[in-house]
Amino acid sequence: MSSSKSSLAALTLGAIGVVYGDIGTSPLYAFKEVFASGHVPITTDNVLGVLSLFFWALTVVVSIKYVVLIMRADNAGEGGLMALLALASQTVKDRPQLRRMILILGVFGVALFFGDGIITPAISVLSAVEGLEVITPAAKPYVVPISLLVLFILFAVQKRGTADIGKFFGPVTVLWFSAIAATGVAQLVQNPGVLVAVAPWYALRFAMEHYEIAFITLGAVFLCVTGAEALYADMGHFGKRPIRLAWFALVMPSLMLNYFGQGALVLANPKAASNPFYLMTPDWALIPMVVLATMATVIASQALISGAFSAAKQTIQMGFLPRLSILHTSIRDTGQIYIPAVNWTLLAGVVIAVLMFGSSSALAAAYGISVSLLMVITTALTFFVIRFGWGYPLPLCIAATGFFFVVDIAFFASNALKIAQGGWFPLAIAGVLYMLMTTWKDGRQLLNEKLRADAIDLTSFLKAVFLSPPTRVEGTAVFLTADIGTVPNAMMHNLKHNKVLHEHNLFVTVRHHEVPWIGLDKRLEIESLGRNCWQVIIHYGFKNDPDVPAALEQLKGHGCEIEAMTTSYFLSRDVVIPTIGSGMAAWREKLFAQMHHNASGAADFLSLPNNSVVELGSKIEI
Repeated sequence: MSSSKSSLAALTLGAIGVVYGDIGTSPLYAFKEVFASGHVPITTDNVLGVLSLFFWALTVVVSIKYVVLIMRADNAGEGGLMALLALASQTVKDRPQLRRMILILGVFGVALFFGDGIITPAISVLSAVEGLEVITPAAKPYVVPISLLVLFILFAVQKRGTADIGKFFGPVTVLWFSAIAATGVAQLVQNPGVLVAVAPWYALRFAMEHYEIAFITLGAVFLCVTGAEALYADMGHFGKRPIRLAWFALVMPSLMLNYFGQGALVLANPKAASNPFYLMTPDWALIPMVVLATMATVIASQALISGAFSAAKQTIQMGFLPRLSILHTSIRDTGQIYIPAVNWTLLAGVVIAVLMFGSSSALAAAYGISVSLLMVITTALTFFVIRFGWGYPLPLCIAATGFFFVVDIAFFASNALKIAQGGWFPLAIAGVLYMLMTTWKDGRQLLNEKLRADAIDLTSFLKAVFLSPPTRVEGTAVFLTADIGTVPNAMMHNLKHNKVLHEHNLFVTVRHHEVPWIGLDKRLEIESLGRNCWQVIIHYGFKNDPDVPAALEQLKGHGCEIEAMTTSYFLSRDVVIPTIGSGMAAWREKLFAQMHHNASGAADFLSLPNNSVVELGSKIEI
């Protein structure tokens, strides 16, 4: 019993540090942005109405939608958009047109997530460092340079992994929530009357009396729930119970105390609306609060960057991105990975965002739209899961998701008003990424069709070869091929140029599936082709780490002994030549050919040893 309690406490502490970093730093800018535009006059009724909107946004979107409903839609214990996409697409696999629509929707959602990965570090760190302006206005010219320095250090240390720093995430974030709760309580003691705003009619009255202003205000109110998607995305790391316990026991109470404290301060001093978070902090605590806020925003950014690495890996394994070099930063935790290409691309995007917008207020216009649209997509995918996966009646499914869909659409529509002020930025990023992902997926499909059309049947080929067999040499040859039962180009080149055949030959195909995990008991399919030749299929889920040599170790006992020193891995790198009228627009064909040319070697992705052999020069027209 004590061990169970200790485990729950540790998981809850970890969840506080990793899951709630993003939503936990929202008080730095969310309440401020409601009044920053000047559309909302600072009156008692308006402040109470806004506080009520904050309370019910957190209650409906986070507590009910994510904690109660969406966290039930786990994919073998895993959460996140990729897990939900895989789950939803599986439920309609007998409806190809609907499945394609779901995949398109989900892939665009993934593209939005990467756009969020650029905006979140930028706005979080900027909003924290802007606290220096409260200490002294002379610090204003240094806010952007200091923010860029913090961000560069953050991205530069990614290659070292989060194993060491991760243990401090939980305690620091607990200290952060305790601090923001304490500053909020200090203001509430002076004006406890604002607590009446928990009643929903204050929000309803504000919306009905000032419906135009209220609609515009929703875009700023939405900032208080950005980061809610992390509850679902990190479910597989911590489990449902610790995430729920952390939310209701610490995170939500601390957030609400701080927001209501900001409201109490603004009612007492309307000028404090310029930066209520820092202005309600005592003078003696300003510098410590800026330091703590910077640490909290770095943690929030770190969690999202790590999530971007995981999402990129899963996207690669589902066939929507080229294979990239993936480095493991921990010998114990396989989930801790580092993808250099993703890391530096994110940093470039973050630097552009910081330099282009220059302040957290300017970035706030760009922030909400991608997350709100992502939430719309999440709700839509959830409908397909509970309708076709769980088999609930249609009226119940509409009722369960329809209300949240209306709320999400309202938030998105309000944020859409800010497209011209900066909302175009994450949408443009998502559009470019979506184009790249779909181009790669479609290009690979066309390429595979071309390869299959020109392929030679493996069984017939081996029979012909063994009528007059070439010289057999010691060792094992592993030929990696995308298509089962076809002759790999690497084998053709080996026979043509070396005129030898290894003693043992494995024809290996790696298959990735739309499930998170595939256990070792289902990892391999083995078929003997005779004369020490085997067809091997290796199965992975999108959260498994592909490791071909480790998987082939399981062949021991099946008549094939794999020895690392005598095993050679052969894979072909084909030169793709685009042709007109092959199924994609000409510019997309050229783009795919360039992506194929620039993609890193499959050996990095498949964890192949150094004695791999890469055949070059095979030209394929698509």
